[in-house]
Amino acid sequence: MPHIMACASYAVISDAAEEDPVMKIERLGQDKIRIFLTFDDLLERGIQKDDMWREIPKVHELFSEMMDQAYSELGFDANGPLAVEVIAMPAQGMVVIVTRGKMNVSSDAGRADEDDADEDMYEMEVTLESSDTIMYMFKDFEDVISAAKQLSASELTEEGRLYAYNGRWILAFDTASAEPAGQNAMIAILAEFGDATSVTYAVLEEYGKIVMPADAVRGLCHHFKS
Repeated sequence: MPHIMACASYAVISDAAEEDPVMKIERLGQDKIRIFLTFDDLLERGIQKDDMWREIPKVHELFSEMMDQAYSELGFDANGPLAVEVIAMPAQGMVVIVTRGKMNVSSDAGRADEDDADEDMYEMEVTLESSDTIMYMFKDFEDVISAAKQLSASELTEEGRLYAYNGRWILAFDTASAEPAGQNAMIAILAEFGDATSVTYAVLEEYGKIVMPADAVRGLCHHFKS
């Protein structure tokens, strides 16, 4: 499960992004959005995973780009205090959850220069977390079975949880004790049949239905032997 690794608080000056939007953004509520960043998204901007909590210009620019895209696509106005949770996932990339108006800041905090009306000030509290969970989503149940059989035949794992979520199937694996080579082999097989997903355990527990709470690979291979 995720654990807090670092925390930082800083202000970000917004400047309209010139690039075409590449990040997946969805609204979770009136004051909350979720952004999915692939590791390629980060590399294209010269950002490493551990840079996400550092007060460096590249990270400021990335947050500004995310907020500009959120406003453009969803009408999410990010002016004022924001709580930003960044969850790094081994296969998927990073999930960024932004919640509006959840910090205690002074009335002067985050106030832009009155002489510069084109700039917006974001006052952010950023928390970086790390997850040892690998999650893949499948459109077809047959693909879930095929992935499970490959994982079992390769002697990579017999474990995992199986969820039903929004008409799709999700296999989730806790890999805290797995070697990097084993994780990469699992990801290669899962990616052959499904797609990495930004859905988190918290979302699955609240909105999904757990089909196999443990040993999903073993259970799938046992029930679907043909």
